[in-house]
Amino acid sequence: MTKTIPIKPAGEIFPPTVDDHGHLVGYIHSFETGAAVDGPGMRFALFMSGCQFRCLYCHNPDTWKIYSGRQMSIDEVVAEIGKYATFLKFAGGLTITGGEPLMQAHFVGEVFYRVKKQWGLHTALDTQGFLAGHLDDAWFEQVDLVLLDIKQMNPQKYEQLTGKPLQPTLDFAERLLRLKKKFWIRYVLVPGWSDDEQDVEALAAYLAGLNQRGPGLLGRVEVLPFHKMGEHKWEELGMKYELADTQPPSQDVVDRVRSQFSRHLPYILVC
Repeated sequence: MTKTIPIKPAGEIFPPTVDDHGHLVGYIHSFETGAAVDGPGMRFALFMSGCQFRCLYCHNPDTWKIYSGRQMSIDEVVAEIGKYATFLKFAGGLTITGGEPLMQAHFVGEVFYRVKKQWGLHTALDTQGFLAGHLDDAWFEQVDLVLLDIKQMNPQKYEQLTGKPLQPTLDFAERLLRLKKKFWIRYVLVPGWSDDEQDVEALAAYLAGLNQRGPGLLGRVEVLPFHKMGEHKWEELGMKYELADTQPPSQDVVDRVRSQFSRHLPYILVC
């Protein structure tokens, strides 16, 4: 049960890989069952290995390299999801995250296709959208919800924070409107990097524009306070953690940022 996935050539999208039996394989970081923060309801979260971003606050730098993951066939991954499919069909669904799942777009697209075909599960894709321009519209047909990570609205700060340009992510946001695809926005609130009032105001105004042109598509805005729970992973990987002296934002700052979004998006859930 394989679907041909239209993908344009892209050096940062991992080519389709098969095992000795001709089965499509992917590199999996981990699974999480009963995930409650990765889309509506209770989710099966599939964490893919591989990410081309180098976010200073990343709490999973162990997902950056594709080959650091466990190689699994498409049948193995679908069988693992299938253990929970009856529950997921009524209580939530499948979210594919990472890392950056679009780096393994061939494999991820096939997983979405299979779980839709076999169980009709609700599907969510957690992405920063940087590689979406290499995927045809047909690739997104099996995706019910996009969790879009916009990490900054100031292009210079965005690139300093992530190592990549902002524009492809904004292009993808515009494309979601054209595709009439439902989406949520995720915004990590990092003191000194993404808490500036003017930067937040710019993003809130941009989202208000999206909401006006695509009413009913933006479902919520999630403001995620920075934390350092992944700092030990940087140390274990022998990398310097640049935000070692950065503290989580105060509740006052979190409340202020959420209120900024709410003012621009009065009928959208901001949490």
